[in-house]
Amino acid sequence: MFSPGSSILRETITVILAGGQGERLYPLTAVRSKPAVPFGGKYRIIDFALSNCLNSGLRRIYVLTQYKSDSLNMHLFEAWSIFNPELGEFIYSVPPQRKMNNDWYLGTANAIYQNLNLFSDKKAKWVLILSGDHIYKMDYLKFIDNHIKHDADLSMACIEVPKDQASRFGIVGIDENYNVQSFIEKPPVPPEIPDKKGYSFVNMGIYVFKASVLKDVLLEMESKKIKALDFGQDVIPYMVKSNLKVIAFRFIDENKKVQPYWRDIGTLDSYYAANMDLISVTPEFNLYDSEWPLRTYQYQYPPAKTVSHEGERVGRTLNSLVCDGTIVSGGLVERSILGANVRINSYSYITDSILFHNVWVGRHARIRRAIIDKNVFIPEGYEIGFDPEEDKKKFTVTETGIVVIPKNMVLKD
Repeated sequence: MFSPGSSILRETITVILAGGQGERLYPLTAVRSKPAVPFGGKYRIIDFALSNCLNSGLRRIYVLTQYKSDSLNMHLFEAWSIFNPELGEFIYSVPPQRKMNNDWYLGTANAIYQNLNLFSDKKAKWVLILSGDHIYKMDYLKFIDNHIKHDADLSMACIEVPKDQASRFGIVGIDENYNVQSFIEKPPVPPEIPDKKGYSFVNMGIYVFKASVLKDVLLEMESKKIKALDFGQDVIPYMVKSNLKVIAFRFIDENKKVQPYWRDIGTLDSYYAANMDLISVTPEFNLYDSEWPLRTYQYQYPPAKTVSHEGERVGRTLNSLVCDGTIVSGGLVERSILGANVRINSYSYITDSILFHNVWVGRHARIRRAIIDKNVFIPEGYEIGFDPEEDKKKFTVTETGIVVIPKNMVLKD
């Protein structure tokens, strides 16, 4: 391994693709991009990729934004303005500026093509490209070290999945030396990993390129008028056919669990399941590892508290995550995640739900299996999640029955 002060860190540019619309997460993405969606009570989804960068020693970061980026831009400024440009560190939000033509970002590779100047101007040797909407823990320095060791033009991080489940993903085919032979989206018969029969390699959307090769390939494809919008569909197959050295890197999980953890949260149901995992007795994803801190914006609120009154007005939280500034006053909260500055009033009942920042729950209200976005006021006696047909008339309800209420929605008594 290279030491944190070595040239590898100074000569690597990190680009995080964070313009995702996240249509299947609507209405959570009605007012924000997918990377800006809250997760785990206090975090945003992009915090996990950024925390990986911080823990890997990478401090030269561009975040490419596009779709409804106000919330994301504010979060980057408030939570991540920790880098010192005087020391060569930075984090910059880069919107589409139509540098090459009149197009917005048309795909992952096109977003990089429109910003080739970013790593050309910084004279980077390597470019690390990440997705801003995945949740996992990874030491990118190990990944880049392996890339340099094998003198690869492109390295792809891959996670192994059972072959019988692999047809749902983009699958990377390799030879015995981990040279990439193919990349196929959702193949009916996925190729196996040579040294692990019964498993296939899934593309994680995490790449490290030689900067000069990345630039040459994109310019060459443009000059030949070959479509180069997406890395997986266009650029990687072109590089493999051109006999450039493309290798796979087996994902090394820093989550310290038996099963490697990597989630691309694409639907409301998968979003709900990933959040609910955090409140289980032994969560698959570990938020409490002091050796791998997860950074986010810290609201300057007082500690959370429960308040009990005389009689049956007992404030209780059971098997739940509760963020700063939240008060549970005489209500019962079970198996739920309460964001910052939430207020639960007397005789109310919350179970198996996710409440975002600044939600107010009135007396005698009952909420079950719901996701409630920011700044929603739940009137006294209101019920959510108990009458599916009534809920479907007013709210988004998922296939598994999760009720989703959008940000700032006004509920009538």
